[in-house]
Parts: sequence; structure tokens; C-alpha cells
Amino acid sequence: MAPETLILVYVLAGLGVVGGLALWGEHRRRNFEPARDPDQVFRCDRCLLVYTDDPEVERSRCPGCGRTNEPFKFR
Repeated sequence: MAPETLILVYVLAGLGVVGGLALWGEHRRRNFEPARDPDQVFRCDRCLLVYTDDPEVERSRCPGCGRTNEPFKFR
């Protein structure tokens, strides 16, 4: 086998191992981290407090001042 071919095989094998380890690490990270909460984000019109509540509510009472607010829409 020519030295150039041998070097190419070793380099490609090394890149394959590094790529496989990266994919395996990403797979483990996704399985280990908790899923995002589907909570809605609210911002109080009176005291400007930002808080979350269950996704099925349409209006939520502010824990700071008690005013009911609509969900905050991100642009």
C-alpha cells in the first residue's frame, strides 16, 4: 500500500471516530437534559413583572400585584 493511501486511511478513520463521538455526545445530551416547559409567558401591564403559567389558560393573575394579563407575544 502506498504511503499516501495509508495516511489518507488513517486521517479518514480518525475523522470518522471524532464525528461518531460528537454524534454520540449530542444524542446523550438530548436524552439527559430536561424538556422545555410548554408554559406561557405573561408580562404584567401594571408592575411589569414577567412570569409563566399553564399553557391552557388564556388570562393569568399577576403574582406581584394581582392584575389579570394576556399572554406575552414574542415578535
